[in-house]
Amino acid sequence: MNEKSHNFLHGTRAYLSGPMDFVADRATEKRAGWRVRVKAYLQSLGVNVFDPWEKPSVRGMHEYGREDLQTIQHRDSWTFEQSEQGSMARADLAEYFWSTMHIDLRMVDLSDFVIAYCPSNVYSVGTVHEIVIARQQHKPVLMVSPPVGHPAWEKLQQAGGDTPEWSELLSEVERELPVKKNVSGTPSLWYMPLLGSESFFDGFGFCDTRFHETFPDWREPSPLDRHELERAPERPLLPFLAQLAEGRDVPRKWDHINQCYRDDDDWLLLEEALK
Repeated sequence: MNEKSHNFLHGTRAYLSGPMDFVADRATEKRAGWRVRVKAYLQSLGVNVFDPWEKPSVRGMHEYGREDLQTIQHRDSWTFEQSEQGSMARADLAEYFWSTMHIDLRMVDLSDFVIAYCPSNVYSVGTVHEIVIARQQHKPVLMVSPPVGHPAWEKLQQAGGDTPEWSELLSEVERELPVKKNVSGTPSLWYMPLLGSESFFDGFGFCDTRFHETFPDWREPSPLDRHELERAPERPLLPFLAQLAEGRDVPRKWDHINQCYRDDDDWLLLEEALK
């Protein structure tokens, strides 16, 4: 048992990884998405936060890698056309987004740990890339994988009646939909050995009243809180971060070989740096 106690988070750097392209509303995500709250909370704990919506300036190249609400419109220029014009269009698009990929991965390099929001109903290649880079560098990655349901779809099923034609149409649409329910929030099995068994959370904990004194805006429910109001997370992220900031011991994980808990070695470098 490690008897040292200190704030693991003060002075550290965190990168906030998660979908940006295929979110439902890019403007809302930038203005009031999960990163806004998590960033404010981490900063209150003394963490320096890298937010891909607000990239650090590069001297002499202040627009380098910047993403705005119009960035995804550049995808409209993509083509599979087999011609010189098609090749030019693809090369221009790849060149345009290179700076964004470069600076985001550089922020991962500079971070001490990563918080990744990975709902299983949103496609995001960049998030996976950032997680893999962080894990190759043996950095902790804390993943939030929330429950995913289709409440509007269920209402549609109930509203359509019980005719065979309607039932068959709904079944056909459901088979064609790429997004499936994930009511438990279970992450991809591939993530489990990649991140480690104790790195997963099924929500943030924004509805936890202990945080409302510091962040009174959180008292008013928002779309961010919908899942957690319907189903309280079993393992929310913010209380875990609070424990680290309160001077608890090194995070622990289950040793499957020896059948006991032991210190999570992904966090040991932070322990040394904060002595």
